[in-house]
Amino acid sequence: MRVLIIGGGGREHAIAVSMRKSSRLDALYCVPGNAGIAQIAECEPSIGVMEFDRIKAYAKEKAIDLVFVAPDDPLAAGLTDVLEEAGFRVFGPRKCAAILEGSKAFSKDLMKKYQIPTAAYETFDNAGDALAYLEHAAMPIVLKADGLALGKGVLICNTLEEAQAGVREIMEEKHFGDAGNVLVAEEFLTGREVSVLAFVDGKTVRTMTSAQDHKRAQDGDKGPNTGGMGCFSPSPFYTDEVDAYCRKYIYQPTVDAMAAEGREFKGVIFFGLILTKDGPKVLEYNARFGDPETQVVLCRMQNDILDVVDACIDGTLDKIQLQFENNAAVCVVLASEGYPVSYQKGFEITGLERFAEERDYYCFHAGSKTDENGRIVTNGGRVLGVTAKADTLAEARARAYEAAGWPDFKNKYMRHDIGKAIDEA
Repeated sequence: MRVLIIGGGGREHAIAVSMRKSSRLDALYCVPGNAGIAQIAECEPSIGVMEFDRIKAYAKEKAIDLVFVAPDDPLAAGLTDVLEEAGFRVFGPRKCAAILEGSKAFSKDLMKKYQIPTAAYETFDNAGDALAYLEHAAMPIVLKADGLALGKGVLICNTLEEAQAGVREIMEEKHFGDAGNVLVAEEFLTGREVSVLAFVDGKTVRTMTSAQDHKRAQDGDKGPNTGGMGCFSPSPFYTDEVDAYCRKYIYQPTVDAMAAEGREFKGVIFFGLILTKDGPKVLEYNARFGDPETQVVLCRMQNDILDVVDACIDGTLDKIQLQFENNAAVCVVLASEGYPVSYQKGFEITGLERFAEERDYYCFHAGSKTDENGRIVTNGGRVLGVTAKADTLAEARARAYEAAGWPDFKNKYMRHDIGKAIDEA
């Protein structure tokens, strides 16, 4: 099978590594890819993920059998629809289903309609109404830009003044662009956060092993929200009891709700959960693999990923039983200092060769490229996702931080408390 992956981050590198394990894979391509993906796939860095016509032409040129659309933006904009209309076999939800992530207002309304547990909320399409609502709202409160914002369109506001500033930031100053045309004001929930990824074929749900992301930029969960500074899997807080509850009240009801709305979902749903004193509730949905959750989940999956992808597309997922290694994985993101606000790029990355010599250690490239001199250099805010597996979470965490010292580049930055919750479990 000739496979094309759309995307160029750490998630896509982890997917590519998983694809390379398949005995069914004949050739692997990636658009645009990065320096790490280029070591195991043929990349075309000149094509962007939103250049649908160029992607279609490239897929035809390479006689692609399967296109795996990984990022949120092209899914929400309908790349799957465009490619399917051109005759390609595609993994990833169509535009009408990708709205599950593309509009937070849609997903909140869906959960309310179908009684899927989530935080209480209100939506606003103008700043004046939002500001008036805040005058009588309980604090803290969560403000969310309705549309896609690279995982950063969420503000947790502790005071009325912070919330008022947040409304202006999202709706008037447009810090998140058009994603902030509509705002969701949400009840602040407390509890452990857990991420669960699930393969879906329109009717059947097959959940993957649990994970937990760290969104804040600085140690101690301080600083601005980022796309994710690290992750661990499995979560010790995701018990069998929690799993049973979520299967009954969240996972299957979500897939059934989308089908009932005429928005059949095929692909991956990311369930962002919070374990409250009143039971698990949905914080957010993503309509694709998460990043960096993918890095700690797929490296532990024992199934041939192409078998699972085919089952999702063909509606035969009920015949698949997912299997994961009985171990743990921790990912520590090496970022450019100043991320996610302002940072420099173009610094040479050294020490990468060590990973080729070590088993159960991975270095997933998120923001890297090869420069004109053939050097691998930084090309983003999140640069590398250093991941390690071990028998226990604590051991995997120790290994991941050991390996985080192997690569080096100017302005290298990381959190030092990824997986600290492991020690508190």
